[in-house]
Amino acid sequence: MSAAAAGLPPGDAVHLAGSLDYASGAIVSRTLAKASGGTLTLFAFDAGQGLSEHTSPYEAILLVLDGAAEVTVGGRPVTARAGESVAMPANVPHAVQARERFKMLLVMVRDA
Repeated sequence: MSAAAAGLPPGDAVHLAGSLDYASGAIVSRTLAKASGGTLTLFAFDAGQGLSEHTSPYEAILLVLDGAAEVTVGGRPVTARAGESVAMPANVPHAVQARERFKMLLVMVRDA
């Protein structure tokens, strides 16, 4: 799936934080691009929502677009706010907890 196929027009500036609405008591996601080399997924977390600790075989970068969240990587918690990013190495346990509403872009990179 290309970014254009996911609704992102090529050559246009897109405000990602405005591309996905919050839902009360839920996590909403939208895949923007998916290819053999990785994925781009937009998430909107309501306050109190989270992803429990898990691992992934892929490198990932979490980019906070709106609000703030506690991100734990390898047992170390950090608060990430809009405009900040957190690297999550492959095979290292990580978790995400929304202390307030927040939106993120998750970039997953697969080895070729």
